[in-house]
Amino acid sequence: MRIPTIYLETTIFNFPFADDAPQYKADTLQLFEEIKSGKFKPFTSQYVLDELEAAQDALREDRLKLIQKYAVEVIPESEEAKSLALAYIKAGIIPQTYSTDGFHIAAASVKGLDFIVSLNFRHIVKRKTIEETELINFREGYKKIGIYSPAEVIDYAENI
Repeated sequence: MRIPTIYLETTIFNFPFADDAPQYKADTLQLFEEIKSGKFKPFTSQYVLDELEAAQDALREDRLKLIQKYAVEVIPESEEAKSLALAYIKAGIIPQTYSTDGFHIAAASVKGLDFIVSLNFRHIVKRKTIEETELINFREGYKKIGIYSPAEVIDYAENI
């Protein structure tokens, strides 16, 4: 059976430490456990690393350590991803001021991953973004990529 490939967007590295958002924290920790068990093959990108490294808080190193701990493969920046991200921005799907969000979707699309996992509900996990990036991906020759929150991809333990 083929293991699904997933792209972990920046927010996924923040929520394991988000004591003020217990459900998102629990879902994200469950996602990392499922990665550890081999349910998913995880990827992220240089764009995520850049965002994590720019953080100037006490949890910066802890977030970065998650990449190594869970053997997350880092997708390098590329002209192909940049071109696709700029197509999303030009189409008005992703605002120019949040262009990195377009780079996340583009990096995962160019790599041919199965889906993106994010807790960015403003620009990524959003119906408009999902539908319109799918159209551009199709037009540009890339396969459909699912965009989900952790709750949509993890298995909940049923205690009944």
